[in-house]
Amino acid sequence: MRSFQLKLPEFWARGIRVVAISVDSPEINRGHRKKMGFSYTFLSDPKTETIRRYDLLHAGAGPKRTDIARPAEFLIDPTGTVRWVNLTENIGVRARPEQVLQAFDEHIHNTPAR
Repeated sequence: MRSFQLKLPEFWARGIRVVAISVDSPEINRGHRKKMGFSYTFLSDPKTETIRRYDLLHAGAGPKRTDIARPAEFLIDPTGTVRWVNLTENIGVRARPEQVLQAFDEHIHNTPAR
């Protein structure tokens, strides 16, 4: 997540808005953003409505067997169409910002990867 913060100017230059979503409450997300110095948007989905809509629920995988979201990165266009997805079962494995930017350049923006 920190790596996305460091690359925000590159995302913004392409018109990409970085958003994180989790089952955590708004208070927990606010505290995490402040503690880590993140300036992008964090959304809270404690009822897992959006997480379920994108088939990201990892039932019982959180603390005390609570439900959490699977790690994933999406590129969603302005019409709401999912254009690229990176899914993983391992919470420690995530797409790097460079991978997301390359996917945008190759699959959405139709320009060569940088």
